Amino acid sequence: MEGNKRWVSGDLQHPDRDPNRRQLVAQEQEPFGAILSCIDSRVPPELLFDTGLGDLYVMRTGGEAVGPVVTGSVEYGPMTSDTPLIVVLGHQRCGAVESAYKSLRDDKPLPGNLQAIVKALRPAYEQAVREGGAEPVETMARAQVELTAADLRSNQDLAPLVGKGALAVVGAYYSLDTGKVEVLAGAPA
Repeated sequence: MEGNKRWVSGDLQHPDRDPNRRQLVAQEQEPFGAILSCIDSRVPPELLFDTGLGDLYVMRTGGEAVGPVVTGSVEYGPMTSDTPLIVVLGHQRCGAVESAYKSLRDDKPLPGNLQAIVKALRPAYEQAVREGGAEPVETMARAQVELTAADLRSNQDLAPLVGKGALAVVGAYYSLDTGKVEVLAGAPA
């Protein structure tokens, strides 16, 4: 979050982005966090947290949609190298969430494999419909973050790590307008 504060203020350090760092991590990596975020080109985790080479495992899917391969990728750091943090990062004006919302609302399937994203986001859509509100797509985007983080927190392989305090699974939301990341749930005490 310190890196995000630097991103918001424009006082960037650009850490771990030089040939020395490249040499240091060439043989082994020990990222301090894993980020599951959207594919949106405006939401690059390494930049908005002002991190560098070897600092983060980053997985990106449309609307933070998950399935077995994505979940396995998120599990990799905590289960193989004791990475202590997972952040599920949604964002403002998410096109994938908006497309899924409209598809489900209008009962019009999206073409090709885009329908797999719609299917994965259905629980968030259903929660957003129950909650109501003036901005249902934003409600759905936040719901997707919270549901995904809760699922990871209770995952059979990650839950024991969470239970003993070796892993935090945090849901967060990025504002495209301000650059600020807001923690929604799961922040360590």
